[in-house]
Amino acid sequence: MKKGIHPDSYRLVAFRDMSNGHTFVTRSTAKTRETAKLEDGVEYPLVKLEISNTSHPFYTGKMKFVDTAGRVDKYYSKYKNHFDKKK
Repeated sequence: MKKGIHPDSYRLVAFRDMSNGHTFVTRSTAKTRETAKLEDGVEYPLVKLEISNTSHPFYTGKMKFVDTAGRVDKYYSKYKNHFDKKK
């Protein structure tokens, strides 16, 4: 391994899968502003994940329904003012 390219500031960080609430703790250098107090009573920096191995279809074997119509409507409502200006 090359010397001097890896960070030295590893610490325990909690990662939470927002789709199912599963939380796991591992060492990381990820920066975060939020914290979470887990069952062991210790407060860890918290990183929120969209998907993890507990919710990914490859690992679970189940397909997840994605509400694309709702996402499109949310996008258009968010940028409604921008689209109205173009007309």
